[in-house]
Amino acid sequence: MTTDADMNFTSGMAAFEAKEFARAMQFLLPFAEKGDPDAQHRVAIMYQNGLGHARNEAEALRWMKAAADQGHAVAQHGLGFMYMEGDCVEQDGAKAIEWFTRAADQGLVGSLTTLAMIYDEGSLVPQDKEKAKELYAKAGF
Repeated sequence: MTTDADMNFTSGMAAFEAKEFARAMQFLLPFAEKGDPDAQHRVAIMYQNGLGHARNEAEALRWMKAAADQGHAVAQHGLGFMYMEGDCVEQDGAKAIEWFTRAADQGLVGSLTTLAMIYDEGSLVPQDKEKAKELYAKAGF
């Protein structure tokens, strides 16, 4: 049996996919507040990019971290990018590596390749071509 809550969540996700962000926020924020990591991740993206409302860096970080802390791999990757780029937070290479590694440990190929590039370029960490090669191989390259 489909509940009103199920319908609201589905409506929120559909609105997000349809780029109806103000509507998506209206439906998804209550689920984010109740701890749903998918809703938290989408709410974070909307705050981070000012979709459907003004950009809010503090809220973007809060919701991305909430989802990442629950093991949401894509949110972990997103949080890694925030730290790598200094977007919504102070740039922090160690934290970027930590979050990309958590996502990579769950099999997220994008995180493996991002880690490989970081080690290959030596941008946030000391350059380590062997580690980069190992990560690229793990990612299927």
